[in-house]
Amino acid sequence: MTTQRRRTGNRLAGQEKPIVDKVPGRGFPIQREIQKLENELNAFNERIIELKKEGHRGHAMEVLKANAMDFARRIDELRSVLFESTKGKSNLSKS
Repeated sequence: MTTQRRRTGNRLAGQEKPIVDKVPGRGFPIQREIQKLENELNAFNERIIELKKEGHRGHAMEVLKANAMDFARRIDELRSVLFESTKGKSNLSKS
C-alpha cells in the first residue's frame, strides 16, 4: 500500500508571474483576437503618450491616432459578434 505525501503551502507561490490575461486558444478564437487587438491598441496608446510628452505633433501622431481608432473599432466589432452569438445561444436555450 502506498501513501501520498501531503503538500503544504501555495504551489503558485514559486511562480514568477501568474498568467492572467491569456485566454485559452482552443474554442475561443474571437476572445483571443480581441486580446491580441487590445494589446496592440495599448501599445499604440503608450506610444502616443510618449510622443505627446516629448512634444511631437504632426502627421506621425495623426497616423498613430488613426491606427488606434481602427484597432478600437475592430475590437468593438468583434465584441458585438461575440455578444450576438451568445445572445443567439441564450434564445435557443429558452425555446
